[in-house]
Formats: sequence, structure tokens, C-alpha cells
Amino acid sequence: MDDMIFEADNFPLTVGDTVPEDLSFDVFQNNSIDNKSFKDFRGKWVVLFFYPGDFTFVCPTELAELAAMYEQFTEASAEIISVSTDSAFVHKAWHDTSDAIKTVNYPMAADPSHELSELFGTLIPEVGESLRGTFIISPDGVIKAVEINDNSIGRCAKETLRKFKAAKFVGEHPANVCPASWNEGDDVLTPGVDLVGKI
Repeated sequence: MDDMIFEADNFPLTVGDTVPEDLSFDVFQNNSIDNKSFKDFRGKWVVLFFYPGDFTFVCPTELAELAAMYEQFTEASAEIISVSTDSAFVHKAWHDTSDAIKTVNYPMAADPSHELSELFGTLIPEVGESLRGTFIISPDGVIKAVEINDNSIGRCAKETLRKFKAAKFVGEHPANVCPASWNEGDDVLTPGVDLVGKI
């Protein structure tokens, strides 16, 4: 976070907060390492996917599952960014050696300084690793959904896609809300006094 100062009451970021657009980080993608910021992703949905570390056990199952569904996210105008406290060079080494991670085409962000994981409230300071945190961020940079798990509990890419599509739908149709287990194409609700007590 070059030249940026975050006051104590500004983090960790949560639902309704706006992600600073000039927050920068290195990413490994397509056999290249580049510096990006959240400004580069404004205008599209972002699924920010924190995980504990490269060369681990549950993490490659999660990242590979997301990779298998990556096209479904991009077709709906979303970018996936995975994040761990490893360096971008470690991401490359993992990508080169793991069959599961070789399937990953989305950006793999590096957070060796712990700035991202601290800002989003996923850092475990005593071990320097992140919890499993998923943040769904709107095209204007507002956090719409947060999921944080203990590191022994893997996440479900299908559920992440479902929640993203629900967030996108209500973002495009602000008069509506999505009921429990809503999937794309299902009926939605329109809140109003006539609906009170009728469900």
C-alpha cells in the first residue's frame, strides 16, 4: 500500500465498505508477474479469494475447483483473484509443479507484506497466514458479501458462484431481493408492505 495510511477504524473491511482502488499487489498469471491495483479491476465484479498458503493440502482443491468454473465467472463479468501471503515467485513455482494449480488461469495475488490480509481481516498474525476468506466486490468497489472460514474447512466454488450471481442480480435490479438458495432464473421477491406476513 504505497504512500497509503489506513486509520484503525477503516479496517478490517467488511460488507458495505469500498475497497481502496490504489491498493497495489503483484500477481502471477499466464506465466508472468505484474503489479496490479484494484483500480485495474474497477468496472467488473471481483471475487477476492484468500487462502492460507501455496504447497498445502486443502488450498489446491479450492483453487482448482474455482479454475474449473472460471469461465462461468468471466462470462458473467467477474474476475477471480486468489490471495495468499506467499510471494509471486512462490506462486509461479507452485503453478509449475502442481497438476491442480496448472489449471489456474486467474490472477494469483501475492501478499508477503500481509497488507491485503490485514486490511480484509483474514490475517492470522502469529503464523503469518490468511484464513479462508471470500469477498464479493461490486464493479464500483463495494464489498457485497463476505465469507471467512477456519482453515480446516474448504469452500464451495458453486456456492461462491451462486452468491456472486445473486449479488449481481440485485445490483442490477435494486427493487428486488433474492430468497434463500436463490439460483439464476429463480423467482425473486419485491419487498413491500403487501408482502409482510405473506411468506
